[in-house]
Amino acid sequence: MKTIKLLALAGLLALAACKSHTPAPAGSTGSTASRVIYPEPAQASADIAAALKTAAQTHKRVLLDFGGNWCGDCQVLDVYFHDPANRPILDANFVVVDINIGHLDANTGIAAKYDVPLNKGVPALAVLSENGTLLYSQRSGEFEAMRRMESSAVTSFLEQWKPAGQGCSAATVNC
Repeated sequence: MKTIKLLALAGLLALAACKSHTPAPAGSTGSTASRVIYPEPAQASADIAAALKTAAQTHKRVLLDFGGNWCGDCQVLDVYFHDPANRPILDANFVVVDINIGHLDANTGIAAKYDVPLNKGVPALAVLSENGTLLYSQRSGEFEAMRRMESSAVTSFLEQWKPAGQGCSAATVNC
């Protein structure tokens, strides 16, 4: 009888492991594991060029989001980007480019160009000025554990890297 119980428990654990998925972030509903965020890897260069053109015309910054559709933390970051606290900041100040890194084997040259070490984890972000100058890159896997972070971490990041408003200086806080 003890053997049957152990076998049943082992079977349940195996079933649970097979059905595991990325947990939805706090405050959201449903699983995020099936969302397609990142386009085909070959699209990255064209998407960056288009984003830079748009950024120059609109005086926004370009936000490069390196990740993969398989990545649970990348899925959570996308949910947080669409959070009501973050979406307006993102839309008003950034042109987002989602860059598919495959399974750490695609767009490695683009990641290197923008000083994003993919081996530190994804999602990883880089911020470019409207003319394409690299302003910041996550070099230490800062968002790699996004599932354990709150949406407010993304809010702080976006606020920190949005362009200063007209008449604002780097020392001015709430422009």
